[in-house]
Amino acid sequence: MTDDSAGDSGVREDSRPVVYDLAPDCTTTDIASGEHYHAVVNGVVDYGVFVDISDNVSGLIHESNLDRSYDVGDRLVVTLDVAKDNGDLAFDLPGFDDYRTELRDHEPDITQIDELATGETVTIEGRLVQIKQTGGPTIFEVADGTGIVSGAAFEEAGVRAYPDAEIDDVVRITGAVELHDDVRQVEIDSLTILAGETAADANDAIDAALSERATPADIEPLVEWPAFEPIFDDLVDLAERLRETVLAGRPIRIRHHADGDGMCGATPLQLALENFITEVHADPDAPEHLCKRLPSKAPYYEMEDVTRDLNFALEGQDRHGQKLPLLVMLDNGSTEEDVPAYRNLAHYDIPIVVLDHHHPDPEAVDPLLDAHINPYLYGEDYRITTGMMSVELARLIDPSISDDVEHVPAVAGLSDRSKADVMPRFVFRANEAGYDRDDLEAIGEALDYAAHWLRYNEGKTLVNDVLDVGCDDSDRHERLIEFLAERAERDVERQLDALEPHVEHERLDSEAHLYRIDLDNFAHRFTYPAPGKTTGNLHDRKVTETGEPVITIGYGPDFAVLRSDGVRLDIPEMVTELNEELPGSGVSGGGHLVVGSIKFVKGRRESVIDLLVEKMADADLDESLSSTAPLE
Repeated sequence: MTDDSAGDSGVREDSRPVVYDLAPDCTTTDIASGEHYHAVVNGVVDYGVFVDISDNVSGLIHESNLDRSYDVGDRLVVTLDVAKDNGDLAFDLPGFDDYRTELRDHEPDITQIDELATGETVTIEGRLVQIKQTGGPTIFEVADGTGIVSGAAFEEAGVRAYPDAEIDDVVRITGAVELHDDVRQVEIDSLTILAGETAADANDAIDAALSERATPADIEPLVEWPAFEPIFDDLVDLAERLRETVLAGRPIRIRHHADGDGMCGATPLQLALENFITEVHADPDAPEHLCKRLPSKAPYYEMEDVTRDLNFALEGQDRHGQKLPLLVMLDNGSTEEDVPAYRNLAHYDIPIVVLDHHHPDPEAVDPLLDAHINPYLYGEDYRITTGMMSVELARLIDPSISDDVEHVPAVAGLSDRSKADVMPRFVFRANEAGYDRDDLEAIGEALDYAAHWLRYNEGKTLVNDVLDVGCDDSDRHERLIEFLAERAERDVERQLDALEPHVEHERLDSEAHLYRIDLDNFAHRFTYPAPGKTTGNLHDRKVTETGEPVITIGYGPDFAVLRSDGVRLDIPEMVTELNEELPGSGVSGGGHLVVGSIKFVKGRRESVIDLLVEKMADADLDESLSSTAPLE
């Protein structure tokens, strides 16, 4: 017999028969009748010899087919004659001496993670998304685009198994599917890091499965709204990005403005992501570890926020082998004030996506963002609130929550005093879901009240119960709203009664009313409502009293809160001008055309406020920015 060397002419004769040299892990799935294999004798009996063609595949050559005697360990070439129904294999000896050898790797039946069944021994292929060393086994989290499952491999207590394996490696794992603490887990018998063409094929299969499952639901917006159509198209892309993030095993951290619109945006999105994480992961605790929501301490992403987020992310990476998270910014994150925090994240390649409706600084933030959706970027404005957009984003991720969030866009719009032309339709949609206008306003007030006392903690269950999203007790929701809204109304009235005698009023040349109040000296401190809410409540009272254009300024030692109605204030532009005209005053901040806040150096308060008033006096009246026209 000969191997695959060339003949006398030096040219390979491709017509020679092929004899396969099987990889040790090959099984009966890798062989076929009529094919030829290299074999080793493993036993001699009266009626023939037994041979191995791999570690897992053996069979018999009957004595009638033998041409001579053989001993254990002898090597020979065999032909698979019959594969019997009971699994027995019968081999024969081929009738040739000249052949060529080809190597054959094991091609196992690959089971998709979403099809794993307890009690089966399976082979899966996927990317490593987390590696955690416990006091016992090493836990490998594997994602294949259809789901994510844990695999446990034991070397010895506390010792890393398969130390060459790293995050993002494509691996092939074989083992039994068992339950561990009621969680499905693969008990790993073997883990192989794939390379070359095998790895490329596995990557292609994973990417195809991931792309298919990441595709968002095919839904229509809750209300028909032409201005919203281009935004909705980009929300579809963002939903796909977030679903891909979940399927890749990357954590998601949501940061949002600590007000009604911010929570109306964050709460449905958190619910949708947690539902999808539950679908993807075999571990029921995965949503708790992989989706975190926290309010931002300011109307922008400040250094305290990013430092806490980085610390949390890096601890998760070091202690639990997690990937660094994707950051979702809601109802903030689109202004120049966010840039320092974003630059800090850039050191760690943490991706950032922003969904906001504040007046943006795209030139400042977009180079640092992976996605930026803001109505101003589509020729619209703040009337399209973050809550309205985020509810659609959440529905694209998990359409099953649609009935649970029908009322939320109306709450978001009323909380943020949106005058979008579709607000009546949102309110009507909420009415059909069982929430009248008073209910919606009470929910918004209770959200603000709860947010004040949560003081930048998540308060997940409380917020869900107040907003009635993911709430499992409607009676509790109603009792909670009645209590919190009543307390909020009482505290607002007490605050306004304390302020009213000290409110300064003047009529500007534009005929707009200007009201000023020193919050530091005349407002109750460290209680509800906070300065921003207090200024807003005072402003609303004056708008109702006058029925005319109104500007309200509430200020403290180093800050001012600005509200306008029927007056077009470009607050971001004013901030820029104040810094140019008052060097050293340290003015920062921003907002919409009708609401905003600024900070400044304490000793420059008088000059900053005086110059701010001058600029407001020059602002144009704009009836389209009036809130006095009631919704039908």
